[in-house]
Amino acid sequence: MKEDFISYLWKNRLLFPDQLFTTTGEPVQVVHPGQQNSDAGPDFFAARIRIGGTLWAGNVEIHVRSSQWNQHGHQADAAYDNIILHVVFEHDQEVFNSRGKVMPVLEIKDCFEHKLLQNYQRLQVSKAWVPCEGLVGETDALILNNWLNRLLVERLERKSAEVLHFFKYFGNDWEQTFYFLLARNFGFKVNASPFGLLAQRTSHKLLERNRNNLTALEALLFGQSGLLGEHLQDVYPRSLLAEYRHQQRKHDLKPIDAKLWKFARLRPVNFPTIRIAQFAMLFHQSGHLFRNMVETKKPSDIHLQFKVKASPYWDDHYVFGKSSPKREKHLGKDAINNLVINTVAPVLFIYGKQSMRPELCDKALNLLQETPPENNSVVRKWESLGVNAQHAADSQALLELKKYYCTPKKCLQCPIGHMILKR
Repeated sequence: MKEDFISYLWKNRLLFPDQLFTTTGEPVQVVHPGQQNSDAGPDFFAARIRIGGTLWAGNVEIHVRSSQWNQHGHQADAAYDNIILHVVFEHDQEVFNSRGKVMPVLEIKDCFEHKLLQNYQRLQVSKAWVPCEGLVGETDALILNNWLNRLLVERLERKSAEVLHFFKYFGNDWEQTFYFLLARNFGFKVNASPFGLLAQRTSHKLLERNRNNLTALEALLFGQSGLLGEHLQDVYPRSLLAEYRHQQRKHDLKPIDAKLWKFARLRPVNFPTIRIAQFAMLFHQSGHLFRNMVETKKPSDIHLQFKVKASPYWDDHYVFGKSSPKREKHLGKDAINNLVINTVAPVLFIYGKQSMRPELCDKALNLLQETPPENNSVVRKWESLGVNAQHAADSQALLELKKYYCTPKKCLQCPIGHMILKR
């Protein structure tokens, strides 16, 4: 027996109403179970309960055994003096609040359908990939869709802490914050850190001032990346180096260490040199990246803004000074979807909440609904269980479900778990 299960029964009014009596024999009527508290303090706030002939308003505390009241130190804590009912699975000890008043106790071990407990315990001991693995595919479509919608919003709101951290770090500048997060994502997992450091060392305002000059943009980004070396012999990188030296003296620029970049075990199209060239072209073609994301009306037009290719030098190069078979280096569909899912949509959603512009929150959600679902091991596993992602909004919600509900077995907080428990 776990305390969470008792809270679940209490919150969802799953106790037999005609069998509720305090340990002293007074009838208990739950007018309202109260608001569940996930922080320190009583488990439920603002409950309304009729005990005997008196209607009480106050807080409710939940324990497996009543003796846990003293084990948790509540008998000496004035914050628990306004408890109107102590709900326990088993009453094994009389307890008092800090004023010496005996606490009214409701023992529930015979007051609910025990099949609920059996189903819950079955989920908790499951060793499957998700506890409800054999049943989740039978979930009612309406329940599943509503739950995925809530999970998506939870995921976007959870990401807000990191975004707002950088927003504060960059002096409440949304353009710089978005530029930094986008740059970091341009490095994807392998080169996210050096790409983020490159964006910190090279402000978006400096790139904006040079956005009409692609050579200057590439010189700034490649120079700051540390990947432009004196040993390069090709005309183009030599011209970039000359331009960078000029910009470096003018703006007192400090490049990052070239050794931070990783090339090993990457497909050549994902080399940081190619990604930096594509990032430069994005600035050259669009500029004011954050403003464009906010002002662009149609989700499809946001995708179009990321359809860029590296400059002509990279048609037959993957790195400086080494020729390769000719191939234009376009930013691929999967890469664009990744940027939209992990940078554009979260920042738009959080900016919409912060600026009290709900239309931008809706825009972020619509953007995810018009983006194909991710193709990763978690999404594929859900598909094998009969839960199919129709778009990126679904795949993001399923990632949230697996990591924050299924893995820690929070079945009681999941509508799918709730449905299975009641079978």
